[in-house]
Amino acid sequence: MSVEAVTGYAPDILLVAAVLVSVWLLVTVVRYVRADRGTRVSMRQAVRVRWGWVRLARMAGLTVTDKTPSLLAQITTQKDGPAPAPRVLTPRIKVKPDRFGVVVRAKTLPQVGLEEYQKSARYLADAWRCTRVSVLPDGPGRVVIRGVRSDPLTTPTRHRPTSRPPADLTRWELGVDEYAAMVCVSLANVPGVTVAGTPGAGKTSTVNKFVCDFAPSAAVQIATADGKVSRASEGDYADLVKRMFAFCGDDLDEANALFKRLVELRRRRSSTIRDVLGVKNMWHVGPSPQWPLTVLIIDEAHTFFREYKGSDAETKRLAALTAENARLVEDLVKKGRSVGILVILISQKTTGDALPTFIRDVCPIGLSFAQKTVEAAVAALGDDIRNWPDASPVTLQDPAYVGVAVMAMQGRPGYTRIRTPYVSDADAARIAEDTSHLTADPELLLDALLHSTGQAATPLPRLTKQP
Repeated sequence: MSVEAVTGYAPDILLVAAVLVSVWLLVTVVRYVRADRGTRVSMRQAVRVRWGWVRLARMAGLTVTDKTPSLLAQITTQKDGPAPAPRVLTPRIKVKPDRFGVVVRAKTLPQVGLEEYQKSARYLADAWRCTRVSVLPDGPGRVVIRGVRSDPLTTPTRHRPTSRPPADLTRWELGVDEYAAMVCVSLANVPGVTVAGTPGAGKTSTVNKFVCDFAPSAAVQIATADGKVSRASEGDYADLVKRMFAFCGDDLDEANALFKRLVELRRRRSSTIRDVLGVKNMWHVGPSPQWPLTVLIIDEAHTFFREYKGSDAETKRLAALTAENARLVEDLVKKGRSVGILVILISQKTTGDALPTFIRDVCPIGLSFAQKTVEAAVAALGDDIRNWPDASPVTLQDPAYVGVAVMAMQGRPGYTRIRTPYVSDADAARIAEDTSHLTADPELLLDALLHSTGQAATPLPRLTKQP
């Protein structure tokens, strides 16, 4: 093809290029207009990050000098001419903005790896005008740099639950961490969860979100013992009780009956799981509507375990009752994991006088909202929290941190601070109403399952919910 022919295509090529650039600009403008205020600021920030990256990388020591000439330089360099100048290699990046800041994915180079990026994090934070920057591995030869402009921990968030069942019943989405990354924990093979914190710090709201997220699944059934109230209509679970197969208030006798009922369910499941499910551990096949994950929520748990001291007959009776409650819940926590029973214990503090240590220390997941004392933080999160004072829940007493919890995450050093979202009472009531038809008694489900497999079903005493 001659030069004249190629030149003749030039107007068409320029027209196509102009159309492509116009479409790109139009899409960018539409995205910018439709974005919220925080995302717009982040989009402008992302442009600055891209344009200034080469210069910033050189100043931060994130480049490497390659003295080996490129293939083109080797071909074009004359034999007697000067040697090609060394090349300065800069890692390539991809920048994505969001509400809180930017996510930068970068490649590594020889002598510029994960450790070098982490050492430069504070320089990147200053240059990008970020509150904080984290650097984590993103696969072989790649790192992900998270820069947050505004603090996600002090930015209240709301969660509007849907009526769709969760895709994964082992995944509990708690909220976002201090870098606005979603924090999830696995419920598979988890026998118990402890939630601690001062009144009004966000404990019950977090559990409300748990109920709302899992309520649309028939493979999850929930029972609650609320030590703050006498009946459901008086407390935080008034809007959700329709989705619970059992509920009791602070009456120790009723709580004892509920715990006995669930222990008996645990025993029957343990004795029949191999014949019915064909496995020793329910989590090998996962929860189902016929064998649902049974969740027991014990709010203000210290109400049901406190030690009564006195010589009169009633005090002795109550002391024996709370001791038996502790023994029953211990049974559920220590033996209920493999048959699909999960216990969530909520208390203002989880010290030994409020929550027996033989129950607390068996629960692998522990969350703590704001605490007033280091001793309470240690009881909730373990003694290692003393080595991480910046992450201690004692520092969360400011009203801006209502809804922020601390927990130890597997695979992460230290402790993670999490902003949990707020679920309105109206949304909770809507979800409970829409999913109330899914409420079923796990005992009756087990009876039906045993009957379908030709095994004998032993009837159990029923405990009705309080209105």
